[in-house]
Amino acid sequence: MRNEILNRWTVEEARELYGIRNWSAGYFDISADGNVVVTPNPKRPDVSVSIKAIIEGMRERGLTMPVLLRIENLLVTQLALLHDSFRAAMSNFDYKGDYRGVYPIKVNQQQQVIEAITRFGRSTHHGLEVGSKAELIAAISMLNDKEACLICNGYKDEEFIDLALYAVKMGYKCFLVVEMPSELPMIVERSKKVGVKPNIGVRLKLSTKAGGHWTESGGDRSIFGLNISQLIEAVDYLKDNGMLECLKLLHYHLGSQIPNIRDIRSAVTEGCRYYAEMVKEGAPMGYLDIGGGLAVDYDGSKTNFVNSMNYTLEEYCVDIIEVIISILGENNIAHPTIVTESGRATVAYSSILLVNVLDIAKFEIVSLPEQVNENSHELMKNLHEVLKSMTLKNIQECYNDAIYYRDEIRQLFKHGEITLRERSVAENIFWNIMNIIYKERNKMSKIPPELEGIESALADIYYCNFSVFQSLPDSWAIGHLFPIMPIHRLNEEPLRQATIADVTCDCDGKIDKFIDLHDVRNTLPMHDLIENEEYYLGVFLVGAYQETLGDLHNLMGDTNIVSVHIYEDGTYDFVREIDGDSVADVLSYVEYDPKTLMTNFRSIAEQAVKDGFISPAERRQIIKKYESGLSGYTYFER
Repeated sequence: MRNEILNRWTVEEARELYGIRNWSAGYFDISADGNVVVTPNPKRPDVSVSIKAIIEGMRERGLTMPVLLRIENLLVTQLALLHDSFRAAMSNFDYKGDYRGVYPIKVNQQQQVIEAITRFGRSTHHGLEVGSKAELIAAISMLNDKEACLICNGYKDEEFIDLALYAVKMGYKCFLVVEMPSELPMIVERSKKVGVKPNIGVRLKLSTKAGGHWTESGGDRSIFGLNISQLIEAVDYLKDNGMLECLKLLHYHLGSQIPNIRDIRSAVTEGCRYYAEMVKEGAPMGYLDIGGGLAVDYDGSKTNFVNSMNYTLEEYCVDIIEVIISILGENNIAHPTIVTESGRATVAYSSILLVNVLDIAKFEIVSLPEQVNENSHELMKNLHEVLKSMTLKNIQECYNDAIYYRDEIRQLFKHGEITLRERSVAENIFWNIMNIIYKERNKMSKIPPELEGIESALADIYYCNFSVFQSLPDSWAIGHLFPIMPIHRLNEEPLRQATIADVTCDCDGKIDKFIDLHDVRNTLPMHDLIENEEYYLGVFLVGAYQETLGDLHNLMGDTNIVSVHIYEDGTYDFVREIDGDSVADVLSYVEYDPKTLMTNFRSIAEQAVKDGFISPAERRQIIKKYESGLSGYTYFER
């Protein structure tokens, strides 16, 4: 059977089914032998590494699923692509200013991510953006490049401001961006005490709003930044204190994952008008920080859908440059250094969540007799007649009738009028009807709305070794879609339709919406499990926000993390391995003391010996198992 499947299914069909070439930006593909491969440089498609081979290397090193796999090269390539695209656009339009990218630490605060960005971004002076005191402390230590920008957003207390001012004194291009009016007097006062002229920026509330999940980040009523009146008051305050020369940067943030290029153009247009007015007020300016928002095409549809984008990176850069040149040219104002805070587009591609499937709850169709028992209830006979009389023309009527009879029969069971076995027969008839409708509905010229989601009811459930709440919080919290697919056996046709459940005991611990080129799928095509063989899935483009936002639902901790670097000859190194949280780790996060737990359990076990429930030898075994559990991985181990 497996050979037959191999013979009639092609890798090209797998590529089309999972859309891998639409959303992967050239970084991922499927090899001839059916494995997903990583291509660190899309210009060199001949250099690739199988993810399945990387997993085998992990297992040889004793690392178990789930694992967050970081491909260091993809982060490096995305950084280079961002700078190269801006440089090309600036060259084509004879732009006289410069470009400085900064990475917002909040997008992924893990040390090895920041280390990679500051190390590989040094040649292009890629800087950092911080929004808290803790992030600033990390950034000052990690950013050893005085030409790079260090942007300080977020609400600031005196200690935050002092740290930023000392950074300026040490030679950093550190900008204190005013988020609320009360910060400005503090910045002025502290700068005089520290004895350094601050680099001041102002964050604006634009009237422009963008579509997508984060639309409330912009607009007049956004919680961030200054309104027009407050901006004028800030300018006047700096003039009165003889410090207008310190106002050098104008900043706005439209939101994350902006799918429509028109919103980006509109925001830059409005921002440039503000910038020109600041120059006319006498501020030196010099930096225009347009914030984040550069999207990632998660579903590959290249549309203004919330999980996509209707523009390319090149178009993004060109539109920004065109607008700035046009508006500032009208006012004879020098071209500023453009600053972008692209976090998602920088790190999303570089991380893949790898999970193994533990079990399947299959939807199975039970064969039925030609006739139901003649003594059966009339409603059961009616339901069986629906099954026998179904045609393409009456499929919608049969669907409605089946739902009605099924519900009535369930009421009969509740009132004790039919037996459990009769109820079982009725359910089997009903699901046979639904299965036929599912198979036949695509032959209809127009599928009725009530039949659209029927595949979800018929889908298998694949139980996977991970926690949605810990590793994919955006999937649960805002319905964000990530590309998910098997990472091997793709030269075999996936014959099962499935939804995914995690290992938490929560009804929300599931994924039942998946990317699709034209819509949102309710199921994911999967392969059947093979005895004694692991089946692996990859959740792609998870490098942005997911690690930072994950929680300890059911005390499921951080997964194992592996970073690899791929070389030009196709070889690769495991450059870093980080063990995931143990049970003791996560218990300590919620204020348990593992040593106290161990002591308490020893006493309980000793009392069980005294009470005659267990022997001393059994106590030793139980204690050993308890200790092993405390030090073990929070996820399923086998």
